[in-house]
Amino acid sequence: MNIINEMRIDFLACPENESFARMVISAFILPLNPTLEQLGDVKTSVSEAVTNAIIHGYGNAGGTVRMKAQMDDSGELTVDVIDNGCGIVDIQKARTPFFSSTDESERSGMGFTVMESFMDEVMVFSEKGLGTTVRMRKLIDAHEDAVAQHA
Repeated sequence: MNIINEMRIDFLACPENESFARMVISAFILPLNPTLEQLGDVKTSVSEAVTNAIIHGYGNAGGTVRMKAQMDDSGELTVDVIDNGCGIVDIQKARTPFFSSTDESERSGMGFTVMESFMDEVMVFSEKGLGTTVRMRKLIDAHEDAVAQHA
């Protein structure tokens, strides 16, 4: 499979940039001609990953979030959301529904569950004190016209 487009962007780990990340990923995948459902799935999953980086990775104390994305000629989108925050000690526990590393009552602990329900694959790589990478993949089926444009 050939990569037909890729991007990387760094932004401050502040709550205002969660919506910025949604806009960036939306613009990036539009050439794949996604359905509205696919677009919504990707935007929601990116929101959850970025929010996790800001709140759990950095504890709302700032830092940098990196988002990398690539699409290939099969219509597969891969998105990495990366932080250099505190890391996740127990990834399996963190992926359990309703688990949260904060005491804030407005947190549902459903971030990974949401990502897993909307994306085809979610992988989490993390090391305590070094940060976390959330890699998400989704096949965008309405991509035929986009691939032809890049051929």
